[in-house]
Amino acid sequence: MPALGTFLLLATFVVCSYAATAAVVGARRGSRRLVESGIGAFYLIAALMTIASAVMINAFLTDDFSIRYVSRYSDSVQPLFYKITSYWGGLDGSIMFWVFLLSIFGAIAVAVNRDRYRELIPYVVAVVCSVQMFFLFLMLVHNNPFGTYITPVPRDGEGLNPLLQNYWMVIHPPMLYTGFVGMTIPYAFGMAALITGHLDDAWLRAVRRWTMFAWLFLSFGLGLGMIWAYEELGWGGYWMWDPVENAALLPWFTATAFLHSVMVQERRSMLRIWNVSLVILTFFLTIFGTFLTRSGIVQSVHSFGLNSDLAWLFTLFMVAILAVSFGLVIYRMPLLKGRNDLDSWASREAAFLANNWIMLFSAFFVAFATMFPTMSEAVTGERITVSAPFFNKWMLPIGLVLLTLTGIGPLLAWRKSSIANLKDQFLWPVVAAVVIGGTFVVLGFRMWISGICFALCGLVLGTIIQEFWRGANVRKGATGTDVLTALVGLVSRNKRRYGGYIVHAGIVLIFFGFAGEGFKKKEMVILKPGQQVTVGTYTVRYDGFKMVDDPAKQAMIAYTAIFSDGKQIASLYPAKWFWHKREKDPPTTEVAIRRTIAEDLYIVLNSTDAATQAASFEIVVNPLVNWLWMGFGIVAIGTIIALLPERALSFALARLPASEAAATTAALVLALVLGAAPAVRAQGGEEVRPEQKSPLQQRLEGEVMCTCGGCRLSVANCGMMNCHGREGQRTKIVSHIESGKDHDQVVAAFVAEFGQEILMSPIDRGFNRLAWLFPYLVGAGGAVAIGTVAIRWSRRQPATPAEAPPATDAALDERLDDELRNLD
Repeated sequence: MPALGTFLLLATFVVCSYAATAAVVGARRGSRRLVESGIGAFYLIAALMTIASAVMINAFLTDDFSIRYVSRYSDSVQPLFYKITSYWGGLDGSIMFWVFLLSIFGAIAVAVNRDRYRELIPYVVAVVCSVQMFFLFLMLVHNNPFGTYITPVPRDGEGLNPLLQNYWMVIHPPMLYTGFVGMTIPYAFGMAALITGHLDDAWLRAVRRWTMFAWLFLSFGLGLGMIWAYEELGWGGYWMWDPVENAALLPWFTATAFLHSVMVQERRSMLRIWNVSLVILTFFLTIFGTFLTRSGIVQSVHSFGLNSDLAWLFTLFMVAILAVSFGLVIYRMPLLKGRNDLDSWASREAAFLANNWIMLFSAFFVAFATMFPTMSEAVTGERITVSAPFFNKWMLPIGLVLLTLTGIGPLLAWRKSSIANLKDQFLWPVVAAVVIGGTFVVLGFRMWISGICFALCGLVLGTIIQEFWRGANVRKGATGTDVLTALVGLVSRNKRRYGGYIVHAGIVLIFFGFAGEGFKKKEMVILKPGQQVTVGTYTVRYDGFKMVDDPAKQAMIAYTAIFSDGKQIASLYPAKWFWHKREKDPPTTEVAIRRTIAEDLYIVLNSTDAATQAASFEIVVNPLVNWLWMGFGIVAIGTIIALLPERALSFALARLPASEAAATTAALVLALVLGAAPAVRAQGGEEVRPEQKSPLQQRLEGEVMCTCGGCRLSVANCGMMNCHGREGQRTKIVSHIESGKDHDQVVAAFVAEFGQEILMSPIDRGFNRLAWLFPYLVGAGGAVAIGTVAIRWSRRQPATPAEAPPATDAALDERLDDELRNLD
């Protein structure tokens, strides 16, 4: 089997070479037979990689430990699902899985578009094959997943990393890889258009749908990764700005920017160079993210380890991508010139331009901050930590600005918005924002960042509801249907526009969940059996723990009873799992969560004392966190609607009597039945009060890193079992505060002892100041450049005398608006 697998990879490399050469030579010579031969070889690549993947999965299922990769990431007692997951659980297999997915997507893209884009397909084949050949070269020369042992074969494997033995990890990596790999197809079409000179807007149709498809999986992959981090890592959060998390976020920013700006090119024939550049950058950032994960150049709990050879190969490949791609852009610049200019700053084009710039700046800032520790080590010899506090300081205001633009953009007209149009469009969304923001102030909430976020969520939601309401009323009058059927018909007539609004509604829910962070409550306590503690509205009683064994692990399970208003509402069982084959690794955390629509009660078992039966718990109340997961679901629904074929939902396009239409629509509505569990009276217990910390201690615990070496979290967030690093740092912080030192003096003491790497954010002095100033300079410089270009565009417009608008019929205007919606 190992020999067969290696042969299949080598054969795939040879077929890739032939497919790329035959397709390009056939296109240059005008030989259709040679092009078809190259396309046939391209399909063969998908077949070969499918067989190779089947061989690899079979090796895992049959416990073929003669293959090194199988022995490292599987064992005989591993469940079936996790044996399949092991395929992409390590470096070698993840590269192979990448090529497999790309071969499938490439074959589908060519099969669907080979007749429609006949001139582009040969070069699409060549570009995709070039990317495949790079990854195949990595496998054949450096990281062969079918490599075998020279020494005797081990009797059993080491097993998959326990952190990956989680149901979310069965689907999270394939989703994320699908998003990453899917971005290669738009890049291939973009390069083919640049090579051939066929740069009209036709190539965008193929690119846009593939980008939307890949963006859907990338978004879903990010969401599933957040759920995994929330449930498995046990620190009470879902996004720590880890370098590998950031690597997945980078292409999401540029792909989102492209999906917005492509509408400007389709509607106004503007931003043509910008859109090609975004396609290139998105693909480049997928390779850059893969480079960060697999080269070990950044420190991360998710990375595959240090590999300097891979780092150099990826660097050369990325340099080649940028040089060739932007070289073609410069060469074809005359053909990419836009046909129209910006007419007004008060227009939808200007809103999209601002949105694009902020998205691109966000991607640049995240990439710069992620790489800054490596840059500082190269320049100063000292590795500076850049972690969550630094990212949050920047990204919170940027996120609020993007949320604001999400609400403002759809309210602006194309080309130019009049004063009357602005008043009519902004009235109800602004009222919704003021009402929601004012309500939180009246209720006594003083978390201003969260309050502003809630108000802006009201603005965006008001915009979305207004767009749907007005469109549905127009359609109702034109077709004679009821409101619900008119609404479905409205969406079916323009799935892309209204699917986008549904995506925006999902983004609102996600930001609503983010805003709940401002009201989080967290306590760390030590309880003996029978003792209880109150956090927020919940009382947690500890009833003891027990040890449970199975062939793979030993589980330490704590028993807790949860009370609210004097009644027991749940029993939760947080645990630690000690893996038999991973005795040197820390145990994994099995969090106990009680979920409600309003908040989660999140309990982590940190440690236990066998002599006294005491246990250390971290208890967190996470308000609104489940709105995040619902938001990702709504985003997925909206994207799927936008991708639906034209004939979908066609029943709602017909003119129907209102009664029949109401019956049809009612068949689509599902009733949600909510049940309540019977309450049990609480049994009393000794109340334990959590340790009261001063604001200075809380601040310092959030800024100083734990020294356990595994989590790379702050003292406040580390949840490692029996963590002496966390407790030692906490003791030092308390000692410094009690000696009368202020914040800066305590920070200086830690830097003197450990160096600046002990801090979660770089100190604003010396070389580190670059981390704080450089994004400001780039942001300001980019804003000036964008403003200068926009002003030059607007000055090109010839002066035309204003004309009085002719008198029109309101009913005809409404019907015209309904027809024009298809053009958006």
